[in-house]
Amino acid sequence: MSIVTIRNVEFLNNPARFLDPYHFRVTFECVAPLPDDLEWRLIYVSSPDNEELDQELDDCLVGPVPVGVNSFEFEGSAPSPSKIPPEDVLGVAALILTGSYKEQEFVRVGYYQNTEYDNEEMKENPPKQIAFEKLVRDISTKPRVTRFQIKWDVSPPQHANAAAGAATSAPVPSANELDTGEEDKTNDVAMQI
Repeated sequence: MSIVTIRNVEFLNNPARFLDPYHFRVTFECVAPLPDDLEWRLIYVSSPDNEELDQELDDCLVGPVPVGVNSFEFEGSAPSPSKIPPEDVLGVAALILTGSYKEQEFVRVGYYQNTEYDNEEMKENPPKQIAFEKLVRDISTKPRVTRFQIKWDVSPPQHANAAAGAATSAPVPSANELDTGEEDKTNDVAMQI
């Protein structure tokens, strides 16, 4: 069971100019108090076949985290044009938001980003030299969410009394009880947040 669940990621400036910073709000629920920070990172992937070209645009720490629904606004820099191969600037790229606790990634939310020129003439006849100031980006509103089981150092509160007539079942082991020699199991689903 995950202690933290993302409820919503809202891009506050979408669409936007390619060189504008990313500005968004993350809302998540925490079912047990976390004494340490959650780390959130924003990564731009221009070339899926070459991980060395990935750019970490920014990261932030949020915590300690109380029980309940929490949110924060996050601003990340635009990708550096000099680090993007010219053939990968226009078209589709990926934007990834990761959440980690104690250096263990527990969620990865991926978005497709389409980049194109801001006028029809340049779309039809792109200049040989890329004009970054004329580019706009549009981030898809349908993310791909991957969840990872990690070892949380806290447990969710146990309810003392079950509802009348509620069935009881065997306890389900948490990620904290998993053998550390096992590979992390993932839950990879496409969903709308």
